Amino acid sequence: MKKINSFIMIIMVAVTTGAMAQESATASSSATIVAPIGIAQSADMNFGNVATNGAAGTVVLTTAGVTSLTGGVILPANTGTVTAAAFNVTGEADYTYTIALPSSPITLSDVVTASNQMTVGNFVSDPITTGTLTSGEQTVNVGATLNVKGGQAAGVYTNTTELTVTVNYN
Repeated sequence: MKKINSFIMIIMVAVTTGAMAQESATASSSATIVAPIGIAQSADMNFGNVATNGAAGTVVLTTAGVTSLTGGVILPANTGTVTAAAFNVTGEADYTYTIALPSSPITLSDVVTASNQMTVGNFVSDPITTGTLTSGEQTVNVGATLNVKGGQAAGVYTNTTELTVTVNYN
C-alpha cells in the first residue's frame, strides 16, 4: 500500500508541477521627442497714416496688409507704411498647430501724453485657426480693426497692451 500511495503522490506532483509552468514574453519601449513649436514676431502691425473728418470710424487691416475704411476715417495723401503683423512659426515638419489670437481688444495710446487712446480688435489670421508646418515652418499674418474716435487727437499711437499670438501643436 505504501508503494501505491508513494506512486500516486509522485504522479500528483508531476501533474501539478507541469500545470504550474509559466511563460514570459518581452516588448521594447520607445519614445520620439518632436521639435518644440516656436513662434517669433517678424513684422509689426501698422495701420499707416489715417485721419478723421470729425466722425468716428474704423480702419480694417487685412492679413494681406490692405486697409479699408468705415465712418469718418479718411486716408491722407501720404498713407505711410501699412503692414499686417507677421509671425514665423517653427517646429516639426508636417505637424499641424492651432492659432490663438487675442479675444479682447488691445489699447493704443499716443506716445507723447498717453492720455489719448484707441482700441484694436476683431483680430484675424491667415491661416485662420490651424496651420501646417510644411518643411517645419510657416508664416502667420494677423490683421485687425482699428477703432478711431471722431475727435481723435493727432499723434503717433502705440500699443500699451500686448498683441499676443499663441500656437500649440494639435
